[in-house]
Amino acid sequence: MSTPPHPDAPNVIRSAYAQLAVTDLGAARWFWVDMLGFHVQYEDTGSLYLRGTDELTHHSLVLRKGDLAALDHISYRVRTPEDVDKAEKFFRHLGRPVKRLKKGEGTVGVGDAVRVVDPLGFPVEFFHEIERGERLIQRYDLHRGAHIARLDHFNICTPDIPAAYAHYRSLGFGCSETIEGDEHELYAAWMYRKQTVHDVAFTGGAGPRLHHLGVATHESHQVLRTADIFGALHEEKYIERGPGRHGVSNAFYVYLRDPDGHRVEIYTSDYYTGDPDHETYRWSVHDDRRRDFWGNAVIESWYKEATPVLDLDGSPQTVSDGLLDESAVQVGADGLG
Repeated sequence: MSTPPHPDAPNVIRSAYAQLAVTDLGAARWFWVDMLGFHVQYEDTGSLYLRGTDELTHHSLVLRKGDLAALDHISYRVRTPEDVDKAEKFFRHLGRPVKRLKKGEGTVGVGDAVRVVDPLGFPVEFFHEIERGERLIQRYDLHRGAHIARLDHFNICTPDIPAAYAHYRSLGFGCSETIEGDEHELYAAWMYRKQTVHDVAFTGGAGPRLHHLGVATHESHQVLRTADIFGALHEEKYIERGPGRHGVSNAFYVYLRDPDGHRVEIYTSDYYTGDPDHETYRWSVHDDRRRDFWGNAVIESWYKEATPVLDLDGSPQTVSDGLLDESAVQVGADGLG
């Protein structure tokens, strides 16, 4: 687990936005805007561009109308325009599918970008330039629902966690926490570029698939408020898991599924990882607090169900089974096995 950053890799700043294909844009708007409280920055007949109250960039989530509910792409911001060029060269050298998009050819508000299918099979975009949005952090009159502050992370399902770890280390990501077996088999990893617990995490299992988007709110009572709102409106069916406290990351959370089944985590209270000597915290797969610090059961759908991902032409990617199955390890938190 000592793969060094590749000298030719682009300088990634952070997870920036995700684009999801949804089958009913009206239903998606109800869930993400009316219920969760995302701010609509831009919309047209086939898409919604959304952001949280703390975000000054044009969007952190794009919902576009599609025939299949799927992940269109995840996107990372890079530090300079030259890093967009580096991303193109880096992934072409790896022999991966690459598409260069000039400003105006891709996502609204985003400048020159490169989209690739990475070695894990995920559609990933790298960009530097993006339009600015109005500061909303103190527009309390607009805050509603879960009081979404910002996009925090992507969680992806992949059959080969060590390969995922090695790839993201080559991009310069640090590792905050892992789940490991008795022989240090890697069941899951949390990796970061911004100075929080993660920008991306890997859940073992069939993939490539998107497990969830993590969106941050400022306080734990806003996580509870989210569950209360859905319950009050008799829409509790959209709550999949929690509220609870993670062992990994220490975050307070609740997981919901949107009308298309896309999973979102409302997330708060993780910690700072910016010190140069920050050490990886390693959890045993046998520790029943790793997924939920209070030992609450993790339901089977959370382990087994996820969103399919598309290639650069919009076709679903082939899914491969996982090498290790964390849910098969008999520990109290899972209620599985």
